[in-house]
Amino acid sequence: MRLWTERPMKVGPILLAAAALLALLLALPGQTVTTRYLNDLFVILDGAYRVAAGQVPNQDFHTPLGPFAYYLTAAGYFLSGTLGGTMPTAMALITLVLALPMAHILGSRLHPLLAVLYGLFLLLILAVPVNLGESVTSLSFAKFYNRIGWAALGALLVMYLQPLSARRRQTLLDTACAAALTLLMLYTKLSYGVVALAFLLFMLLDRQQRRWSASALGITILAVLVIELIWQSSLAHLADLRLAFDVGGSGLRGTWGQIIDHVLVNLTDYVLLGLFAGIALYRTHSVRDLLFYAFCAIAGFLIVNQNFQAWGIIMLHGAAAVAAETILRSEDHRPQAVDHGSWSTGAGAKLLFLAVVLPTIIHCLAALGLHTAAASVKAGNAVPLPNLEQVRVANLWTWSDYDTAAAYQDSLRDGFDALSNLDPKPDRIFVLDTGNPFSMALGAPPARGDTPWLQWDRTLGRANHVPAEALLADVQFVMVPKTADTSDAAIGPLPQLQAIYGHYIAAHFDAAGETQHWTLYRRRPPPAPEAALQQDGRS
Repeated sequence: MRLWTERPMKVGPILLAAAALLALLLALPGQTVTTRYLNDLFVILDGAYRVAAGQVPNQDFHTPLGPFAYYLTAAGYFLSGTLGGTMPTAMALITLVLALPMAHILGSRLHPLLAVLYGLFLLLILAVPVNLGESVTSLSFAKFYNRIGWAALGALLVMYLQPLSARRRQTLLDTACAAALTLLMLYTKLSYGVVALAFLLFMLLDRQQRRWSASALGITILAVLVIELIWQSSLAHLADLRLAFDVGGSGLRGTWGQIIDHVLVNLTDYVLLGLFAGIALYRTHSVRDLLFYAFCAIAGFLIVNQNFQAWGIIMLHGAAAVAAETILRSEDHRPQAVDHGSWSTGAGAKLLFLAVVLPTIIHCLAALGLHTAAASVKAGNAVPLPNLEQVRVANLWTWSDYDTAAAYQDSLRDGFDALSNLDPKPDRIFVLDTGNPFSMALGAPPARGDTPWLQWDRTLGRANHVPAEALLADVQFVMVPKTADTSDAAIGPLPQLQAIYGHYIAAHFDAAGETQHWTLYRRRPPPAPEAALQQDGRS
């Protein structure tokens, strides 16, 4: 009896239908439920709010992320109409968009069972509101850009395989998919884009696929030039990236203990890839295949080691999908005398690949289902700020995180009340903390030249940071928390931030109020013309 006999299966419609279902689960409740990283969520929403207010990433505010990350969230804000619906709608949108190249790539290069399993794996990684490597109850849209990068890169890597059969317009579709995925990664988070470009260059070694890879490289370069004509901020983006690079270091981030910890956490995936690659290489004896598996293992580790992420080198799963397909193709080309009705290496490869992706599929599906259920019943408490009522903080067996977030929300309400009582209405507000929800809550114009993201040792440090004269030049109000624990993650240490920016604030701002949790500063008005003339006369 055959194990998992292949029946005709239309991979494309299955993956597109799955993407549509996941998008509905995300967007229909119209609420964001989070159990941790509340401050990171405010950073994301602040970026969407800035773009909706007409600001341009890297041109009007500093950020190490690519502009697509902000335009995607701004699209979610526009489509949903609320800040609480921004991230579910944005991720529903990108899930639908990425399902299109996934359906073509996986359907044309993988056996149907592998294509469906791997496609569901990538779509769920993209849609799930959980930072990879964290528990089902750790609901958060933080680090969404990493999940976009992994899903896009995971699909692109499958293009290492030659198509199962020559189809009409195959080269044209391959070129379009490869170029689109590469551009998406370049303008979401550059580290993924660099790896994608390296992969396209590597594919030039394959004579039979050189045509689409060369065309995709050419289109990518042309598109980058066109985007720069419109955006005109590539150099500013590279400067912000260089700042983050200098703060956080290269791909080998952290101590040797942290690096070893990353290896150990992902060790199971490395072992499974080694098993898959070993069987595949035994069949093919291909040096180029060996280089591909090594590329996935090394480049994937360099990416995850500079992410705020413990587990989830999705390039390993992509390499495993390629190896599993290679094994199946070698089985298909073995002599007919081989009895395929008994247990075969191909059947074992399918079973092993199922074991590789199924735990993550179930984990992500459970987390997404939990978010949908919690959002549908409006679980938890709404953030106590105007315009943010659709953001809810829930206690889903996450007591410590919930208590920290509750204390943080109390401080936010305290700060909002203080700002609301000021006359005239404050605008261009800067918060000396990781995130800034006050501009969104007040509907106030954001400052230009500052940043929505102050994260110690990741976007700024003692030796590397945007100078105060540039960062605060357009700021009219500064909110300084009284203790570092006003941040729900406490990753913007107050003493270090005050050491960098405190002198400028003291020299150019006057105290405008004080509450239990905050000290408010208003920019000192320029001297009147008469006073300025008198000062000039004295000099």
